[in-house]
Amino acid sequence: MNFSGIIVGAAVFLIIGICHPLVIKMEYHWGKRSWWVLCLAGLVFAAGSLFVADTVWSTIAGAAAFSCFWGIHEILSQEMRVLRGWFPENPARHDYYERRRNELNLEKFPSHKNLKNKLQN
Repeated sequence: MNFSGIIVGAAVFLIIGICHPLVIKMEYHWGKRSWWVLCLAGLVFAAGSLFVADTVWSTIAGAAAFSCFWGIHEILSQEMRVLRGWFPENPARHDYYERRRNELNLEKFPSHKNLKNKLQN
């Protein structure tokens, strides 16, 4: 029996399960400027994937790398979720969120279409 697929699948499941709340916490505490931490982690995992001889560990490292790279996109999207009021904002950064809402001319719960148009302009 070959358990490689099951091991990689379980590892990817755990990686995604860890990255999701990690992105939420990073945006809450440090804002979208923390994207570089995910970029650096992704590069480290990608390099590790290239130099690890074992296929299973190399695959897991590659999956972790691209989960970190996807996290960069998600941390930017998370800020917009906070601006919409879908997630709690950090009270210590309330002035920042208000300034961003004013820059984008957002209400607390804008429609997706209006938000998309405002972000493109």
